[in-house]
Amino acid sequence: MNREQILCRRIKLLTWLFITGLVLSGVTAIPLVGEVNLLSNWFGADNQSSGVTHWLLRVQNALAQTQQQHQFLFYGTDWLAFGHFVIALVFIGALRDPVRNRWLFDFGMIACVLVVPYALGFGALRGIPFWWRLIDCAFGVFGFIPLWFCRKWTRELEKI
Repeated sequence: MNREQILCRRIKLLTWLFITGLVLSGVTAIPLVGEVNLLSNWFGADNQSSGVTHWLLRVQNALAQTQQQHQFLFYGTDWLAFGHFVIALVFIGALRDPVRNRWLFDFGMIACVLVVPYALGFGALRGIPFWWRLIDCAFGVFGFIPLWFCRKWTRELEKI
């Protein structure tokens, strides 16, 4: 296998990893009530909880109340999921021709960097615990890494 084939294979693998992450992130934005119920049970959250379990219990109660009284608000997270799916679809262009569509890796890296101030700022504004905001920031950090490698390898591929 020559260097060009190796680079193409690596770029495709990491691009698929990124696409899969976007799709999974989108999928998890839809069944919020069930997911939080599962997490609360898994962590053993109850009225005596503190820390993470206290937060999960608070979110669980808010989601249950919202589901009973204002279910239409979940439409916002449905659209959040849709946004993830559409962005994932765009990256198919990078799978088809990574050199011509190298800009997608730049776009993705910029979006990943912007996750950090967005999560920190709006998380603080909405009363999200700092440790949870760091988890949200991790999506940007871990998304950046494969895109950085794809961009690097695409530049090398372009020179070949």
